[in-house]
Amino acid sequence: MSPEKELRAAIAACRTCAGHLPHGVRPVASFSATARLLIIGQAPGSKVHESGIPWDDASGDRLREWTGLTKAQMYDPARVALVPMGFCYPGKASGGDKPPRRECAPQWHARVLDVLPDDRLTLLVGTYAQAHYLPQTRKLSMTERVRAFRDHLPHAIPLPHPAWRSTLWMRQNPWFEAEVLPVLREAIARRI
Repeated sequence: MSPEKELRAAIAACRTCAGHLPHGVRPVASFSATARLLIIGQAPGSKVHESGIPWDDASGDRLREWTGLTKAQMYDPARVALVPMGFCYPGKASGGDKPPRRECAPQWHARVLDVLPDDRLTLLVGTYAQAHYLPQTRKLSMTERVRAFRDHLPHAIPLPHPAWRSTLWMRQNPWFEAEVLPVLREAIARRI
């Protein structure tokens, strides 16, 4: 078995957080050694937990709209790695889902990143991914971080989480659609 397949099997068998997951363990991640686009999100929601398919919900539809990726492209692990901060659905909290479990990223991310090509583009979707991978920007709001997206090119682009709430955020921040999305789509097209 290749190291990549061994890693995928180890992630699928992970039970580190089992005692903290009210809906059970179901790690959701997709990657391969050729994926030049990496999308790091929060954690699977309830629909993704049920299907086992990353971004298989309205947020995924909106993310595909932003990126210009088709479903076939997004779900092709040879092209796109889908690696959340927490691999399992953390359950509900007031106002949405609980945060991703803190054990996941330290346990798995470095190993996954070692498999991926060095010339990849990483989309940091939401504040959890941004706080972890852009620690120097922790004092900035998510809006300020996304607005300064050029500071992280050509390797990373911070994005808001594409949940339903992002519709209001986009109306309040029209520069996102005008300035960020064209650069995002072009950067993705170069990698895909």
